[in-house]
Amino acid sequence: MAEVTLRVLTGARKGEVVTLPVPCAIGRSGADLVLPDAHLSGRHGLIEAVDGALRYRDRGSSNGSMHRRGDVETTLAGAEMEAELWDGDELHLGDRAGPVVLRVELPDELAGQVVAMRPIAEVDQFAARVTGEPGRLSILYRHTADLGASTDLSEVLEVAARLVFELLPRASNVAVALQERAGQFPVVFARGRDGQPTDVPVSRTLLKQVVETRSALLLANASSELAGVRSVVRGGMISVLAVPLWTGAHIRGVIQVDNRTHAGLFGAEDLELLTVAAGPVSFAAENARLVAKLRLAEQRLERENRYLKEREEQATYTGILGENPATRAVIDGIAKVRDTRVPVLIQGETGTGKELVARALHYTSQRRDHLFVAQNVSALPENLLESELFGHMRGAFTGADRDKKGLFELADGGTIFLDELGEMGPTLQAKLLRVLQEGEIWPVGAPRPKKVDVRVVSATHRDLEKMVAEGTFRQDLFYRLHVFPLRMPPLRERRSDIPVLARHFLYRYAREFGRPISGFTPEAIERLKAYDWPGNVRELQNELQRILIQRTEGDLVLVEDLSDRIIQRTAALDAAEVPTGSLKDMMDAVERTLLTRALAEHDGNKTKTAAALGITREGLHKKLARFGMSG
Repeated sequence: MAEVTLRVLTGARKGEVVTLPVPCAIGRSGADLVLPDAHLSGRHGLIEAVDGALRYRDRGSSNGSMHRRGDVETTLAGAEMEAELWDGDELHLGDRAGPVVLRVELPDELAGQVVAMRPIAEVDQFAARVTGEPGRLSILYRHTADLGASTDLSEVLEVAARLVFELLPRASNVAVALQERAGQFPVVFARGRDGQPTDVPVSRTLLKQVVETRSALLLANASSELAGVRSVVRGGMISVLAVPLWTGAHIRGVIQVDNRTHAGLFGAEDLELLTVAAGPVSFAAENARLVAKLRLAEQRLERENRYLKEREEQATYTGILGENPATRAVIDGIAKVRDTRVPVLIQGETGTGKELVARALHYTSQRRDHLFVAQNVSALPENLLESELFGHMRGAFTGADRDKKGLFELADGGTIFLDELGEMGPTLQAKLLRVLQEGEIWPVGAPRPKKVDVRVVSATHRDLEKMVAEGTFRQDLFYRLHVFPLRMPPLRERRSDIPVLARHFLYRYAREFGRPISGFTPEAIERLKAYDWPGNVRELQNELQRILIQRTEGDLVLVEDLSDRIIQRTAALDAAEVPTGSLKDMMDAVERTLLTRALAEHDGNKTKTAAALGITREGLHKKLARFGMSG
């Protein structure tokens, strides 16, 4: 029957040493080892034997358990509820600030049974001697070549097994335990001489001694001397070789080879031979594990990139919102030009969403799998902008200590968006023209140009035709860029889109800020529609952010929640603004307000406004003329 000795280092029973048969329960009451400390649970944990090794399992205690081996601590909770126990391990039970600490003391099952030991640091001293025979050298060479060509761990271990069985005719079974994390070496491979998988246990006590001494071990006469080591003698093992797998200063695992025949025990030369063979096996196994990790990392990165791209594409599709004819004209224009190679010039006031249009052009096109890069031309001085766009070679200027790819080269196959193009200087205008005409860039300091395939989308709020007439913008570049212009209308020209955009931003930031607001009062929507929004969509977005930061209660946005400038500039919608006086004066004021509101709702379209009011277009023109609104 297996036993475990526990030395109590802290707590109510500090200083006591208790030896218990396994399995044994530990807890505050009703346990084999009763620890009366109040922060422990009744049946806190259990020590049991599993496959020849002792393991501690936390039984869902209130304050938990922690396993410590040297400097490595493992909290036993969730998926990590249990840990294997080695001699000298500590169990920290209960409150982390003042736990009950138990030290595990196991009998030294291997004392006096190791008949040969070879430190891995001395492998160079005997490698030449044991591999001096041509037959052995041929075996090592042939299998080492196979190991070097293998990048799959299971394939590496299969080659290693064949190498062991050819080098060691007395070998019956091979088992490999690889380090999963600190102090944990699960068996990942076991084969018999017939090449078939087999159930070969690896002695935890033997494994521990190999790791701690950093040495290869030979145990002989196992049938008598190793009777206490159940996992070694199970199945009639006679002698055992246990050799570390290592790279540099790190022990990566252990290879165990046993002998179950009576044709002779393993000897010291067998131990040395296996230790030499373990060198290339170690490197091949570690390389295979690294390749597997790299593949997993690449797959994870690919999934993350696909997820981010899908999110960005989704944001692009939902970003251009609205059913106003002017908005639909932009969306239709994107659909017509997205899969052509012609440059696109996006015109519009600041804040109308020109970059959003550029992203829609890219992410709905056949270039979507390549990069979309954006650069605000006005954000950098001309010399830095040239390097940013076209790249530079090492030594091209002071501080250029390495080659740098420019945005055009990074966006090869994709799209580059140049915002505020009207701010570009004449030198860069000439370089941009070369890209559009020849499809090539010339990095700063480079001896020759580079070919690129980049879709150029540009934007400006300036009048480029006027700049051409004034001589500040190249005419030939203007005509190259002006092949397919798109105009993003200001918000005041598409007022019917304002409620849609306002609700979109409201829902978006309400979720982000954790606010309960879910809509607007009709009066608040009317104020938003009546305001001219000189900052366009960006100003509307900022307004909704400010409202949601300020408001913490209530589920509707009220008129009084709006900024003072919006309230003041839409004051004509207040009933209090109707002047006092004759009935005709008051009726005229009301009619003027209603006409203003109707025109705003239909974005200035007089035909639709007249139809909504139930009058003819001519009748509407007469009313507008009477109130001085015909312009």
